[in-house]
Amino acid sequence: MIEDRDRTLLELLVKVSREVATAIDLRTVLQRVLYACIQYVGGERGSVVVMDDNGKAVDATIVYGTRFHDHTTQQLRDTVEKGLAGWVVQNRKSALVPDTSKDERWLRRADDALDKSGAKSAICVPLMARDRFVGVLTLVHPVPNAFTPDHLELVQAISDQTSVAVLNARLYSETQRTARVTSALAEGAASINSSLELQDVFRRILNQTMQALQVETVALALIEESGSDLVFQAAAGNNSSEIPGKRSSVSIGFAGRAITEGKGLVIPDVRKDADFSEVDNLNGVEMRALAISPILSHGTVIGILEAVNPTSGSFDPDALLVMNGLGSLAGSSIENSRLFTQLQHAHETYRELFEDNIDPVFITNWEGNVLAANRRSVVLSGYTIEDLHGMNINQVHAMNWGLVGENFSSLRDSQSCDYESGLTLKDGGSLPVEVHARSVEFDGTESIQWILRDISARKELDELRNDMTSMIFHDLRSPLGNIVSSLEMMSALIPEDEALKSMLNIAKNSTGRIQRLVNSLLDINRLEAGQKIVDQHSIDPGALVREAIHDVVPSASARQHTLTNWAISVLPLIWVDVDMIYRVLVNLLENAIKFTPVNGRIDIGAQTSEDGMFVQFWVRDNGPGIPPAECERIFEKFTRLRGKAKTSGLGVGLAFCRLAIHGHGGKIWVDSEIGKGTTFWFTLPVTTRRSAGHLKRHTGQLTFKPDKDEKINE
Repeated sequence: MIEDRDRTLLELLVKVSREVATAIDLRTVLQRVLYACIQYVGGERGSVVVMDDNGKAVDATIVYGTRFHDHTTQQLRDTVEKGLAGWVVQNRKSALVPDTSKDERWLRRADDALDKSGAKSAICVPLMARDRFVGVLTLVHPVPNAFTPDHLELVQAISDQTSVAVLNARLYSETQRTARVTSALAEGAASINSSLELQDVFRRILNQTMQALQVETVALALIEESGSDLVFQAAAGNNSSEIPGKRSSVSIGFAGRAITEGKGLVIPDVRKDADFSEVDNLNGVEMRALAISPILSHGTVIGILEAVNPTSGSFDPDALLVMNGLGSLAGSSIENSRLFTQLQHAHETYRELFEDNIDPVFITNWEGNVLAANRRSVVLSGYTIEDLHGMNINQVHAMNWGLVGENFSSLRDSQSCDYESGLTLKDGGSLPVEVHARSVEFDGTESIQWILRDISARKELDELRNDMTSMIFHDLRSPLGNIVSSLEMMSALIPEDEALKSMLNIAKNSTGRIQRLVNSLLDINRLEAGQKIVDQHSIDPGALVREAIHDVVPSASARQHTLTNWAISVLPLIWVDVDMIYRVLVNLLENAIKFTPVNGRIDIGAQTSEDGMFVQFWVRDNGPGIPPAECERIFEKFTRLRGKAKTSGLGVGLAFCRLAIHGHGGKIWVDSEIGKGTTFWFTLPVTTRRSAGHLKRHTGQLTFKPDKDEKINE
């Protein structure tokens, strides 16, 4: 009797094994397993849930009698997390339930009510293959106690016999799925990356998404630079013309969820989803099912890709995987397209600037051979563009090898240099130019850019200024000396009349200013020529400050300025050309008076430096201030501040101050803040002499008398 039973069971298992082994498609294998169980064990319905190696349900088949029923993701989740199947999954044990109404492990549904199908009998067994949990098989009989331990043993035997076939079918299905996804993504990558034009990239992304997922409508949106809005850039498919331009917040709706979480989602039926809102609607498109994937670039979400309404009615299980892959491809392609567009624009801009530059511009390689030259180079040099391309930069202008270095070594590592030279002309002449050379990238290659600015007009102006300067201190000095001598004689001869004395003082002050200007112009020429300052003496800094204040008081009073002397402490003696430094102080004070508004404040002071080697002077005002870009330029000769209000003067005062201070071995600089005033600082070295000369006024002019024991003209 037992042998007959074993023989029958063996024949049954062989038959079931043959039926299952002839199929490789997962759904077919699952259907045949269920049919075999219902046919040979009995029951009204059954289900097989297949799980991956991570314990996640990946597919299932549900049979009612002879009919197959569709399932949802939620049904699969409920099956493996709750009820009898959930218990089997957690415990990896088989279960026999004679009466479902009396077993707490049974998940009661509305259909289990007494007035409907009522109590049932159930068997649930795990599918194990090669020590791997493959899935769970459930068999249900409409009559309680219909299943016995023998039935459980038979179902377990069938599951043991078919588990390997289920595993193989699952692996085959996964392989096919991977192949489909890989193929779709490979085709997408080949198509999407075949263009770098942004609109064409959008079109290819949409076409590949529509083709891979077989949907009615697809749309692509990017996050604006502000990061707050999502703007649809392109769409394809049914009723897609109204979608581009639609805006929404990056933090709401399904799109907002995909952006925030950084992962895609599939909504099988948007009408049944509680989170669906009006913001998720696309203009003119009736939404039924929706798949959204974030578009990622370098790990950052830059937009979203949407696929709407699959033509089959529902998305394939691979839909989300494909969408995520296309989203990553889209991100890389869009970023590459943007960079390409920026690069093209940069090249076009550079070309335009290069060709339209008013200065001659040359591009050479690191051997100095000319690779490119702009139109201005041809116009000024007289050479043709073909001539220039066959020349070396050393033939184009007189090279200053001391600055550029051997083999242009000074220009490497993004350094630059500037010098004056001459542009070689085709007719044999030379044009004075200022050369600016630096390393650049040209057509993807490290090169050198040479800008040769025509300075012939500046040279002519410099010559004119030099001629004018020469005229001033040669042609004016002698008559000015006569005027000063005449004023001194008049001062001694005129009677004691206050009105005449006042007029005479005005004349003396005016001639004093002219003398200071002439002397400063003479000093500028001498110092620029490299002549050393030789007429130096020891002097009290405080005395110099007081005498400078004395000469500017009339001008300060006329503008109602408050002029305060802070150089009242005992200071070490300084070793200077007294007249020259006196004129430096007067220049700085007059400059402050000129630019400080009426009723303004001017401070002058001096203090010993921290190391005791210098005396540091300052002149501070509360005028309009100097723009940062002008703080160095103002010390250049013949330079005046740019601005709405035109300033008087030749622009030599501060140039003289800098040359004079540097000639003494000191430093001069300026601190300024727009609207809050300006402070000029300068330092002068302390003397080692013990005695100092004295300042005295002679007929309104400052003179210096050294002590007897002090050497003169050292």
